[in-house]
Order: sequence, then structure tokens, then C-alpha cells
Amino acid sequence: MTGPVVAITGASSGIGAATARLLAGRGAAVVLGARRDDRLRALAGEIRDAGGAASTIVTDVTQRADVERLVDAAVQEFGRLDVFVGNAGISRIGPTSTLDVDGWDAMIDVNVRGVLHGIAAAMPVFRRQGHGDFVTVVSTAGIKIVPNMGVYAATKNAVRTLLEALRQESTDGVVRTTSISPGYVNTELDSSIEDPEARRQARAAMESFGIPPEAVARAIAFAIEQPRDVEIGDITIRPTVQG
Repeated sequence: MTGPVVAITGASSGIGAATARLLAGRGAAVVLGARRDDRLRALAGEIRDAGGAASTIVTDVTQRADVERLVDAAVQEFGRLDVFVGNAGISRIGPTSTLDVDGWDAMIDVNVRGVLHGIAAAMPVFRRQGHGDFVTVVSTAGIKIVPNMGVYAATKNAVRTLLEALRQESTDGVVRTTSISPGYVNTELDSSIEDPEARRQARAAMESFGIPPEAVARAIAFAIEQPRDVEIGDITIRPTVQG
């Protein structure tokens, strides 16, 4: 890489933080967005101490104005925005019959509306510049449908559909789209699961065979470092032992 400017949502931990470290280590300037300011500042300090460029802005992706501020911060500090990594997500999994309507709403707001807010904020910048990449973290939950993940998978497949439509609408070479579908990754995603048994099972799977978030970060880097005439539409990355 030769110094792209990359905005990352959900950057305070897990895949987002690993992506920030990896890309900054390869010369990118990273703009970190998440709700936990203390973690963002600590990560940015770590990156700067290692010689990288990083800035932070507290971002709740359910709030359109927050995402707009994240994009504006990138342009104001670094002069442009080359990549928007939509990584923020929550998993309120459990049997559909429990009727966790509040949890469904929360997943729709973060996993779907949050992605739309990113597209709305970054698209005008990409069009004005003549280039830009949307890299969005989806999930293998939308590929292999299993019990207890119905609404979560639905939000991820909604985003997958959206990105494929955007890809077909963007064949002028200005905007590239990439969907990254991880399987089990050892992150803090289980902390958003309120059903105790579902949370226990998710944590056990993550600790037993979940891949490190750095593996997903490498897949993101692979997608965005391609020449402009190459678009990596989809990457599925999962533990070799995941069924």
C-alpha cells in the first residue's frame, strides 16, 4: 500500500482494531470510529507510537451525523478518504420464538442502517475524488442458515444484497465494493448477546476454534490493495474446522 486513508467503524476492538493495526503498519492513515472513546484513544496512541498515522472520532453508526463526522474527519485531517470499512455490528441471537423485538430493532439499526449511513456519508467523497472502496464485514451466518440466528442472518444478507446491487451500479470503475464474510472469530461480539445460553455457546465456540481477528484483517487488506481494475467482490473466511 502507498498510504491510503481508511475509515473504520467498530474500530475499538476485534476485527476493527486488528484491521487498523495491520493497515497502519502497511502505511495507511486510519481514522478510527466506535462508541468507546477510551479504547479508540488507546489504539490510536499505540499506532502513533509505532510510527503510524491515526485519528479518532466517537461514532455510533446508528446516528447518521456521527458517521458523517467520521468521514469529514478523514477528509479534513488527511485530505481524502480512500476506503470505508463498515465493521460495526452486533449479534442479538437467540430463538426467534423469544420475540426479542428490541434486539431485532437493535440489529437492524446497527447492522443494516449503520452500513447505509456509511454509504451515504462516503459515496459523495468517493465520487468527487473519482475513486473509493466500501469494504463491509458481513457473516457466514448469512451463507449457512442455522437456528437461533434467523434475524441476525437476515440483517447480514440484507447488506450482502445491498452491496451486490451497489457493485452493479458502480461499473464505471469509481467505487469498488467488497463483502467480507467471517465465520467464528475470537472477538467480543458475544458481549452483545443477551440470551445467556446463546452467549455461552458463542463464547465457547470462539475460544475453542475461532480464528484471530488478524486473519480477517489480512483479508480486508488483500481486497483493498488490488489494482483499481480489479474488484474483490466477496471473501469468505472461516476456521477450517467450522461446519
